[in-house]
Amino acid sequence: MNNVEITDAVLVREYMQGNEIALSKLINRHQHRIYSFIFSKVFDRDVADDIFQDTFIKVINTLKRGKYNEEGKFLPWVMRIAHNLVIDHFRKNKRMPKFDNSGDFNIFSVLSDSDLNVETQIIKDQIENDVKELIKELPEDQLEVLTMRIYKDMSFKEISERTGVSINTALGRMRYALINLRKIIEKHNLVLTN
Repeated sequence: MNNVEITDAVLVREYMQGNEIALSKLINRHQHRIYSFIFSKVFDRDVADDIFQDTFIKVINTLKRGKYNEEGKFLPWVMRIAHNLVIDHFRKNKRMPKFDNSGDFNIFSVLSDSDLNVETQIIKDQIENDVKELIKELPEDQLEVLTMRIYKDMSFKEISERTGVSINTALGRMRYALINLRKIIEKHNLVLTN
């Protein structure tokens, strides 16, 4: 019976119920993969150690507050925390280009920047994947306009003709799409830019 491996979800539940050993098992199970991921981004053992520790401090704090709700997806959740802390590290050390995110929300300026080094290319790829998932939560009419404008590079005149609405309506839908996208990003508590 001892050969049966306890799932992450069971260990998380046990830890949340006060079993400290359950957390040790989770850390031991995943530490190599998480640490390797962090090190592959920062290439510095001391920095990787710090980020690894910070990752598990966040994990522990979230679990202790009862805020964990990624049932069955413990490792991807921890990797997301580690990924965000890596981005924070680059931001603090001014190793990422500045992406202006003020005024009109423009996460898409990140996606179109072709002058990126390896570090920022990795981050850009993750941001691109995150954004593609997040925009699926937009209302259909907003999603349609945003997709045509950002991914198909269509003008608002072309969008207006394609969708059968006025240019002002197309502009309004784009504006609301960006406002709603910002809310969705905040709801998911994601770090998409520096």
